[in-house]
Amino acid sequence: MKAFLMFRDRDFDPQQELPPSVQALIQDLELDTLFNAMARDDKLLSEVAKSAVLSGTRNDLDTILYRQDILRDCLSHPSTVREIYDLAGETIASERKIYFGIIRYPSSVLRRSIEALEMFVGMLKKLRRIADDHADEFESAGFTRFFAMLHEELNDDYFDVIKGHLRELKFRGGVLVSAELGKGNKGANYTLRKQDKKYGWMERLLGAGPRAYTLHISDRDESGARALSELRDRGINLVANALAQSNDHILSFFHMLRTELAFYIGCLNLHEHLAQIGEPTTFPMPVGVRERRHSFEGLYDVCLALTMEQKIVGNDVDADYKDLVIITGANQGGKSTFLRSIGSSQLMMQCGMFVPAKAFCSNLRDGLFTHFKREEDAAMSSGKLDEELSRMSEIVDHLTSNSMLLFNESFAATNEREGSEIAGQITRALLEERIKVFFVTHLYEFAHGFYGKQLDGALFLRAERQADGERTFKMIEGEPLQTSYGGDLYSRIFETDDHPLFHREMV
Repeated sequence: MKAFLMFRDRDFDPQQELPPSVQALIQDLELDTLFNAMARDDKLLSEVAKSAVLSGTRNDLDTILYRQDILRDCLSHPSTVREIYDLAGETIASERKIYFGIIRYPSSVLRRSIEALEMFVGMLKKLRRIADDHADEFESAGFTRFFAMLHEELNDDYFDVIKGHLRELKFRGGVLVSAELGKGNKGANYTLRKQDKKYGWMERLLGAGPRAYTLHISDRDESGARALSELRDRGINLVANALAQSNDHILSFFHMLRTELAFYIGCLNLHEHLAQIGEPTTFPMPVGVRERRHSFEGLYDVCLALTMEQKIVGNDVDADYKDLVIITGANQGGKSTFLRSIGSSQLMMQCGMFVPAKAFCSNLRDGLFTHFKREEDAAMSSGKLDEELSRMSEIVDHLTSNSMLLFNESFAATNEREGSEIAGQITRALLEERIKVFFVTHLYEFAHGFYGKQLDGALFLRAERQADGERTFKMIEGEPLQTSYGGDLYSRIFETDDHPLFHREMV
């Protein structure tokens, strides 16, 4: 049995190797906040969320749409999905509680396997009842196939066969074993035989009974009893191993079912959290790489909303057919927050989730990278610019023409002219390879230099500042300005009557 709730044709591997850029993505986009909201302190949910989100750039369009349909079903019927997830978890926990004992003997393996299989049968019947009660409510291809599989494979005949096997495997009438004489007259080729006819006590008393030779062992004959037990173990060895393997197969099904549902449970947790805050979500419209689409309404940084526990300002941008978006404007105007919203929404879309927006459309990228400014590190053996260029070199080693790269205040560790030249050369090289670039910068020469070229594939956004200095945290189209309005911050921080610096100036 297979769940196939993450891919149409294969299982999801939460231990898969992730892209090389994941640590920078987690740090720069503050993704731990997203994962924590999805996990709610559940270790498995956290593990699956990280793996699914960070590996999303490997998914094709069909996989994304397949997961979106399944997630729509989950949002429509959350209690049923949580019930299946909890049932899978309960089954796994129950299997662990079954007493192992001394398992080096076939009889011990068989005894534990029978107890486990009896438990599994009960859980499979519960799963089948859920399918019977709710299958008609689900519409996605993934859940439709899943419930159909349960109906087909967990039918009444299946349970009757298992019940019969369990009854026989308890060997209440004893174990019938055949053997041959091997080398040195030792037993060989021990084979467990099915007892076709069972003789009751009346038949054994009055009738001829089966033709056999009988050997009685004294109650005090420990060696004889041990030898008889060894003969029995040799006879049931193969069936004990086969039953243990069957149990492993059923257990692996519940493990995979729980793992794949964990992704959708994480999405339900996140959706409920955002709904409580009052933030909108939408299912994005992903398109192929070559369509060069990127537009949205009300896009916000999901991690900031989760941190602040309140609605935050969203942005409307039409960047269709644009390969370069340069964002400038006032300090503390929301530029970095906007850039994080670009990155997190792309990852959420490509793993099959909803996105934090009212509407969203973007083309797929096979790699997402971030190059954000870092705080000074006393342990660094080289200068800050060296560190920035070194990180850029590592990113270049993994870029493809279908990648997306987010820059935040990069190459500002030197003077304006040199920083602009470095940023310009790198950006031009990236654009030649059709890599999509979002660049937040205070480097006026760099930004205005591209603005003056009037490139069809470039869009210029500016953090809006009203006349009184208030920040709206909206990104609007506009020409890069030479000022970032640092004076606004100076006035807000220093120009107060009780500030000692301000007081000395007045004196």
